[in-house]
Amino acid sequence: MGVPDYILRMREHVGHELLWLPSVSAVVRDDAGALLLGRRADDGRWSVVSGFVEPGEQPATAVVREVEEETGLVVEPIRLSSVVSHPHTYPNGDRCEYLNLGFHCRLLSGTARVNDDESVAVEWFPPDRLPELDAHARLVIARALGTDPGTWYLPAGTTWDEFDDAGRSVR
Repeated sequence: MGVPDYILRMREHVGHELLWLPSVSAVVRDDAGALLLGRRADDGRWSVVSGFVEPGEQPATAVVREVEEETGLVVEPIRLSSVVSHPHTYPNGDRCEYLNLGFHCRLLSGTARVNDDESVAVEWFPPDRLPELDAHARLVIARALGTDPGTWYLPAGTTWDEFDDAGRSVR
């Protein structure tokens, strides 16, 4: 689907300036335990399937929609595993700060394939052989697959640089 119209309209007014946006990410495994990742069309990096929460849309609905739009798979969110904000600058200079809700999702049906223009590849990876991922993707995966049943978030008064990729304090 690409960038929603309402964000394109905002960009007409603010240019590349920072936008604060709600987003969702999905951690999906197949029956063998492999993780679903997509190679982003904008920067060529591998990542968990992620996307915007549309106005009026519930986050759980958004994560199901994003996975189906980008990969053709149908999933069910089973747990909200992380809530964090993180910055992102796109290759064209657009800057965003995402409030991201990370969901652990169960695969219901479908065959993984590139299903829109946001990804150039979609693949399953064994958890011990993941490609290079950014800090946010590593954290979302670690929290979704971890043993803590709660939802992880950065404690009040802390910043990204105080935690490792799994969300453990480094101070």
